[in-house]
Amino acid sequence: MSSAAQKQPGGTESLTPSAVNHILMELLIYFGRAVVVFYPVYLTGYLGLSISWILLCMLMFTWWQKNRRWKDVRIDSAIDLVDNEANIISSELKKSLQMASWINFTDVEKVQWMNKVLEQAWPFFGMYMEKLLRENIQPTVRISNSALKMFTFTKIHFGHKPLRITGMRAYTHEVDQREVILDMNIDYDSDVDIDADVNAAIKVGIKGLKFRGMLRVVLEPLISQAPLVGGVTFFFIRRPTLQINWTGMTNLLDSPAFSSLSEEAIIDIIASLLVLPNRMCIPLIDQLKVDQMRFPLPRGVVRVHVLEARDLVAKDTYMMGMVKGKSDPYVTLRVGNRLFKTKTIKENLHPKWNEVYEFVIHEAPGQELEIELYDEDRDKDDFLGRYNLDFGEVKREKEMDQWFPLENIPHGEIHLKLQWLALSTDPSLLNESNAGLSCAMVAVYLDNASNLPKDQKELTVHQKHGKHNKEARLTKKNLGPNSYVEFTLDKDVQKSKVAYLSKNPVWEQGFNFFVQNVKTQQLTLQVKDQEKKSVLGSLNIPIYRLYTISSMCLDQNFLLERSGPNSQIKLKVTLRILTEERPPPKIPVSSPSNVKQQNQQVKAGGNAAATATATKATAATATAATATAATATATKATAATPAAFTAAAAPAAAAATSVPSNGAPAASSPGLPGVPLDGTNKAASPQPRRNSFLASETSKPSNLNMRRYDSHSLLSENSIASSRFDLTDGASFPQAIRDHQGSFGEINLTVRYATMRNKLMVLVHSCRDLFPCSDSGTDSYVRIYLLPDVSWRHRKKTHVKKKTVKPVFEEKFEFDVPLEEAQTRQLDVSVKNNKMFRKRERPDIGMLMLDLSQIDLVKGTSDWFELTIPGLSRSTRQSHF
Repeated sequence: MSSAAQKQPGGTESLTPSAVNHILMELLIYFGRAVVVFYPVYLTGYLGLSISWILLCMLMFTWWQKNRRWKDVRIDSAIDLVDNEANIISSELKKSLQMASWINFTDVEKVQWMNKVLEQAWPFFGMYMEKLLRENIQPTVRISNSALKMFTFTKIHFGHKPLRITGMRAYTHEVDQREVILDMNIDYDSDVDIDADVNAAIKVGIKGLKFRGMLRVVLEPLISQAPLVGGVTFFFIRRPTLQINWTGMTNLLDSPAFSSLSEEAIIDIIASLLVLPNRMCIPLIDQLKVDQMRFPLPRGVVRVHVLEARDLVAKDTYMMGMVKGKSDPYVTLRVGNRLFKTKTIKENLHPKWNEVYEFVIHEAPGQELEIELYDEDRDKDDFLGRYNLDFGEVKREKEMDQWFPLENIPHGEIHLKLQWLALSTDPSLLNESNAGLSCAMVAVYLDNASNLPKDQKELTVHQKHGKHNKEARLTKKNLGPNSYVEFTLDKDVQKSKVAYLSKNPVWEQGFNFFVQNVKTQQLTLQVKDQEKKSVLGSLNIPIYRLYTISSMCLDQNFLLERSGPNSQIKLKVTLRILTEERPPPKIPVSSPSNVKQQNQQVKAGGNAAATATATKATAATATAATATAATATATKATAATPAAFTAAAAPAAAAATSVPSNGAPAASSPGLPGVPLDGTNKAASPQPRRNSFLASETSKPSNLNMRRYDSHSLLSENSIASSRFDLTDGASFPQAIRDHQGSFGEINLTVRYATMRNKLMVLVHSCRDLFPCSDSGTDSYVRIYLLPDVSWRHRKKTHVKKKTVKPVFEEKFEFDVPLEEAQTRQLDVSVKNNKMFRKRERPDIGMLMLDLSQIDLVKGTSDWFELTIPGLSRSTRQSHF
C-alpha cells in the first residue's frame, strides 16, 4: 500500500484512488471470508439443526484438504522423478540410508582399513574406558555434589559395535607445510551398556546410543625427528548429534518432555570440551607448548548483519486451519557452541531485524554459520527454514551482502550482510565506532592459580591475624575450594569450569571478548567459590594497558586482590585490532548488455569499406580458426537453411578480417567468461575461444541508439536474438527506461538436462526488483529462446503476472535437444512488459543471455541472474545521456 501512497512535501502521506480501491477490495475479501465461515453456523441455528452437523462438515473438509495435499505431493514427486530421476533417487537414498560422505564427494576417501583396525582394537578400547570411568570420572562425580557421594559404576560395557569412520578427507596443499589436517566423519551406533548406582534406591544407566559428527584432527608441527609429529589436536567444528536410550530411573529422560533436554545438556558438556574454540591436545614432544596448540589466536572475526527476510511461510492458522494468518519470526545464529537469538517480529512474513552479531572464527574454511528461523508460539515454535554458510566464502569474498534461500521449507529468503575482519597489532588501524560495533578483540588464556584461600572465613582470619593458625594448617579438612573464574567485560560475562578441592587449581581454558572502547573498558576477573559464590580473589586489567604495549600481550603471574598474601593467577591476555579488509577485485561477469554492446560495436565500429571487404572475404577465410567454429556450429544448427549458414559464418569472418580506419590490422579479443568486452580491444588473444565475440579497434565511437530489426538473416551462433537491431534509427526504448539509473532487477532460473528424457529443462521461478512501469507495478511475463531458434513456434513464454515488481511464475519449459547440442547453445531470456508504453516501443524491461557451455547441465544450476538492457548499462547511459 505504501507504493500506492503519495508523500506530500510536509512529510504526510495522502491516499491515491488506487490505494483506496485496494483497501476496499481487501475489506470486501475479509468480509466475504467471514460470511463463508460464519454463515453455516447461523444457518444451522436458524434451521434448528444440531451443532454436530457443523463439526461433521468441518471434519470432512479437513480430511478432503489433507487428502488433496497428499495427492498433490505424490503427483509432484512423480513429476520430479521423471524430470530428474538420478538426482531424486540419490537425495532420497541419502536421507533414508545416511549414505557415507565418500559416495557424494570425490575427495573423501573410504578408509575401510581404519575401520578394520578399530574393530580389532575395540575390546581393548573398552577396557581402557572402563578403567578411565572408574578411576577418574567416578571420583570427580562424587566430589561434584554432596548428593552423589555414593555414585558407583556397576557395569561398563561399550558393546560389540565399534566406532566407524564413514569418510576421511585430507588437507595438505591448502594448509601450512608443517601441518596435516584430517576431517573424519564419525558414526557411532552402539549397543553400549552402562549401569550406575546413585545410592541404594536409585539406579541409572544407558543402553545404546547414536553419535554422529565430523572430527577434525590436526597433526602439527611436522618435525625431522621421531615421531615426525610434534602433537595431535582434535576437535569438532560443529556440534555433533546424539541420541541416548536411558534405563533405570533415568528412563524418564526418554519421554518427549525430557529427552531433548537431557541430550542437549550432554551435547553442551561435549561442546565445552571438544567443539571450537575448545580442543583436545596430545603433545608428543617435550618442547611443545600445549597452550599454543589448544588455544591459538583466531583466524579472524566475522560481523553478521541480520537485516530482513521475505516471503516466509505463514504458520499461524485459525479455525482448524481454514483461516491462514501470519508468523511471528525470529532467527537463531549458531557458530560452534555460541548461540544468539534475534528479537521476535509479530505477525509479519517480511520481517526486518537490522541486528548485528560478531563471531570469532578459528577455522575458515570449516566453521559454518548455522541460521534457523522459527515462528514463536506459546507451546512449540514452528520451523521456518534454515541455511548454513561456510565462513571460508566470507574470508575469500571479504564482504557479502545478498539474499540466501531458506532450506527445508517451501519458500522464504533471508537477507544477510557479512564482513570479514582481520586481526592486527598496528595501533594506527584502531577505528572506534559510535554505532556500538567492536573495534578490537581480547583473547584470554586462563592457565592456573596458586595459594588460593579455602573460603571467605579463612580470608577473614588471615586479614585479622596476618597468618593462618596452626590448627587450620594441620587439619585434614583444610582442602582447597571448588573454584572457578568469572570474567566480565561490560555486559559480557563468561565462566570457566570448576576445579574441585584444590588451592592450586588448573583450568587451561581460553576466552574471547569484544571491545568497543579501548580507553575506557577494562577486563575484570573474579575467582569464586562454587558453593557459597564468595569471592576468593579479583583482578582488573585495563584494555588501554594492552594497547600501549608493542606486542599487545601480557603473559605473566598476576597477584590477586582481596585474596591471600601469595595468591596468584597465571594469565595470557592478548589484544588485537579488528580491521576491515577490502574485497579482492572482482572480474565482472560477462552480462548480456556487455555482450550485446560489444556485438553492436563490432557491427558499427568498422567503416563501410572494411565491412564490405570482410563480407566478400567470408568464403576465402572459411578455413580460418576464427570462422571455422562459427561455421561448423551454424552448419549443424541450420543444415537445411543455406542462407542461414552463410549468415552464421559472416559475422565471425567479418570480425576476424575487419580493418580499422587507420589501416592497422585488428587484434581479436575473445569474450572470455567474466571479462567485460569493450570496443577499444586493448588486450589481444591469438586464438579466440568458441562462442566468443571478435571486436576490432576503431577510432569512431559506436552508435548505441539502435532499434529492433527482426531479420533472421542476421542471426548467427555468435549473435544474440535480443540484440538484433537496425543501426540507422534511434533507440526504441521508452524514455522512462532510458532515464532509469538503477538496477533492472533479477530473475531466478533453474536450468538442467533430464538425461532420462533427453530434454533441456528451464524452470522460471520468479523475478525481483523489476522496473516499475506504473504506480501499481508491472504486468510482466518471461520470453525464452534457445538460440539460434528464434521463430514464433520455438518461443516459450510464461503467463502474465499483473501489478507487481516481484512476480512469481513457477513455470517449466522443455526443449527437445540432445545433450551434446545443448552444451553448444545459448539461452536468450527476456522479461517483458505486457502493456507497452506507446506503439512501436520495445516492451523489454530486462534481458539475460546464458551460455550453456559454461554450465554443467547434467548437474544443473539454480541461481539469481541480473537483468540488463542492451546499450543502457549505467556507465553507458551516463556517458550518452
